[in-house]
Amino acid sequence: MPGRRTLQDLADAAGLSLAATSYALRGIRGSAATIARVRELAVEIGYTVDPIARALASGRTGSVGVSGSLRDLWQQDFSVLLTRALRSRGRHATIADADADPAQERLIVEQFAAQRVDGVLVSPVDPTADYWRLLGPETAVVAIGDALTSRPGSGSVLFDNRYGVETALAHLAGLGHHRIGLLAPALPTTPGRPAQLLAAEVAAATGVELVEVSAPAATADAVEVAASLLTGPDRPTAVFCLSDSLAFATYRAARQAGLRLPADLSVVGYDDHQLAALVEPPLTTMAWDEDAMVEAAVAQLDGPRDPVPMFRPELIVRGSTAGPRG
Repeated sequence: MPGRRTLQDLADAAGLSLAATSYALRGIRGSAATIARVRELAVEIGYTVDPIARALASGRTGSVGVSGSLRDLWQQDFSVLLTRALRSRGRHATIADADADPAQERLIVEQFAAQRVDGVLVSPVDPTADYWRLLGPETAVVAIGDALTSRPGSGSVLFDNRYGVETALAHLAGLGHHRIGLLAPALPTTPGRPAQLLAAEVAAATGVELVEVSAPAATADAVEVAASLLTGPDRPTAVFCLSDSLAFATYRAARQAGLRLPADLSVVGYDDHQLAALVEPPLTTMAWDEDAMVEAAVAQLDGPRDPVPMFRPELIVRGSTAGPRG
């Protein structure tokens, strides 16, 4: 028979009603023998599920949008973990790169709305933007890292960034560093993104002088910005980076400047990307329980949790930090 095989074709071949065929194909109803026979016939006649027809019939597409700034190495890996978790639950992911750009993120939100995805898992560039309201109440939205303050009812997986910043700066201050560079991602500063906002407050309480600069998320693009921290006689003796990608850029900038790690410069990252233990020296960084975070995010596609899950990072001390010389 020419053209796309339909569910009616499969029902005719199986000698069943449309409803019974649909139930058997999905394994919802029918004997084990009937389910096996219908699925074998589907392969035999070349029948595949039409996703558009399924969406029209059920109001569900089985698709979940996943968005983040994928030039950040940790967000790349975390997106992979999210897609694996979705696949294990019979859902498929549409991954989009916001590239740390609110304008690009808005286009992605518009695309997800047009595709009528069942849900969205997002590490937002701008968590306070109005464009999150373009995703209607029928779409489950879960924000990872920052709450979407402009879209009430969204799920959230939050990070205890105060603890992370306090712990990292206290580690460096405890080693004797008093002038510390802070390398932060170049993202919109909002009330929902406390890591950058808290850093100066924490530094003052710790007795540390903080020199803050913002850099692109991509490692290669951030090297020049990191290098600007490392020039002059009053350069910081340590740099705290709010992502491991920025820490790797700092490694490159330090070596270009002839600085030895950690003898001349200590570096602390934030994420514990899988490369953190492989670079030389291995990177001291703040680590997350990624498996638990993924589980908490995906579970909220079925409804937000109360209280909101909050994750606290753990300091992993490796070879990139030591006391300053002299």
